[in-house]
Amino acid sequence: MSQPQFNPYNQAPIPPQAPLPQQPPGFGPPPGYPGPAPGYPGPPPVQPGPPYPFHPAPSGAAPRTGSSVGAFFLGLLGSFLVSALYIGVVVATYQHQSENARHTLYLAHALINGAVVGLLSGLVGRRRTGARICAAVVAPLGAFFGYTNSVVMVFAYSGGYHAVEHMLKFVPILPARSWWGSQSGSEWVAVLGLLLAAGTAWTLTYLVGRRRR
Repeated sequence: MSQPQFNPYNQAPIPPQAPLPQQPPGFGPPPGYPGPAPGYPGPPPVQPGPPYPFHPAPSGAAPRTGSSVGAFFLGLLGSFLVSALYIGVVVATYQHQSENARHTLYLAHALINGAVVGLLSGLVGRRRTGARICAAVVAPLGAFFGYTNSVVMVFAYSGGYHAVEHMLKFVPILPARSWWGSQSGSEWVAVLGLLLAAGTAWTLTYLVGRRRR
């Protein structure tokens, strides 16, 4: 005979629960284990960093860019074109030129040659010292060879191929002698043309290159 259970509040007795059926092994969830439930590894923790992307501070000096070689070849091309234009003007007007007109035309050619060479060299060479040196060399050479080649072209235009051949055979330095002007005492004009071409080319290369970034 079972003993009466203690029931101070006269509650209805709770009927006994039937035992849960046993599941065969290999099916259903695994039995629970004491302690916290195992979990899956999450994403790695993010390292704290600055709130904004890092950008290096700009340096004080701008990087030097430009090409001295490019300035040389572009200046040489510009000098060739100016000299070709000068030769065409000389050949077209040599019969009506006085000595003063010939000197003035030569100095104008030297000035324009230096300006074109300096402008092109400054655009390509920018702030490089080599570009200025190349411009100061190319422009005087353009002024010199422009004059001497104009003498050869005048001989070719007036006397044909045989006149040029005769000049190169007997007086090959005639173009340079005509440029120097030793017979008329105008050597200073030849030197002034070289200085004018070199100074203009150097100055414009410096000024244009300094404005280029």
